[in-house]
Amino acid sequence: MKKVCVYCGSGSGLGESYLKSARELGEEFLQRGIDLVYGGASIGLMGELANTILRGGGAVTGVMPVGLFRREVPHHDLTEMIEVRTMHERKAIMADLADAFIALPGGFGTIEELFEILTWSQLKIHNKPCGILNTAGYYDKLSEFLKYAVDQQFIRAQHSTMITWSESPAELLDLFEHYCPPAETKWLNMDRG
Repeated sequence: MKKVCVYCGSGSGLGESYLKSARELGEEFLQRGIDLVYGGASIGLMGELANTILRGGGAVTGVMPVGLFRREVPHHDLTEMIEVRTMHERKAIMADLADAFIALPGGFGTIEELFEILTWSQLKIHNKPCGILNTAGYYDKLSEFLKYAVDQQFIRAQHSTMITWSESPAELLDLFEHYCPPAETKWLNMDRG
């Protein structure tokens, strides 16, 4: 893995644990020589992660729609800032640049980006690892929901394995090294139901 895309909040969250986790992930990237691809903001978890990597001499690529520069504070010290026209273009470029994807805690945008990239994996648009860094149990309720969706047969059990889970940045990246995408496609065999 040369480049990993990280989806995370432009806010810092409640307490220090989320910022600490972003720093730890950045330090793990530095130790492994992994470049960061992310949304390009200088604030919140996004800024903390980018700053950790930049301070350590690593490379950071931000991808941000021009219109968001008024609402989000763009990071001006990145290795590269790619300006795009739309959110759709942003996500496509981030996906093309990255060898894997990680979600740190975040809000609607983070969840939307995570589920879109998982859907692309399910549809065989890519076969790259996708993981959740479950800082302080932030995603525990999401895990419960996904298990329920499998139980209710809206998500196939094989597809639930597309998400690699860990509370440790080092363990998450180690697990990525052994990731094997599910062989089954999304579409059900109508003979089997």
